[in-house]
Amino acid sequence: MNRAVFDTNVLVSGLLGKRGAAPRLLALARDGVFALQISAAILDETAEILAREFDWTQERIAIARAFLSSIAQHVIPHIELDVIARDRDDNRILECSLASRSDYIVTFDKDLLHLKRYGGADIIQPAEFLAMLRQKGAEI
Repeated sequence: MNRAVFDTNVLVSGLLGKRGAAPRLLALARDGVFALQISAAILDETAEILAREFDWTQERIAIARAFLSSIAQHVIPHIELDVIARDRDDNRILECSLASRSDYIVTFDKDLLHLKRYGGADIIQPAEFLAMLRQKGAEI
């Protein structure tokens, strides 16, 4: 089964949206089509963005955290990376991917996409990941 780490921008988009690749991918993770990997740092950043940029209440954020926790495998990275200097939070995504030996990092972030591959994981956009799952026969 493919393992994937979603950048916080994909998680936030998936939690906010009803249409598009990101919400569909969260539903597929929930259905066990692939193994979503997540770390405490990724959950914390997602919660921070939902509060700061979308004015979500702490109760609503707690529900979102519980949902993400229920559909993902929790990873504890044991190394701290400094690969992307412009946005240090991007390094948390890479750390989670390395620790979980993920096959894919799914993101909208140009700094991450520019890498194309890191530590054995292809770095792709949500629509590309969805298309790849389709090609592998996932019911989407």
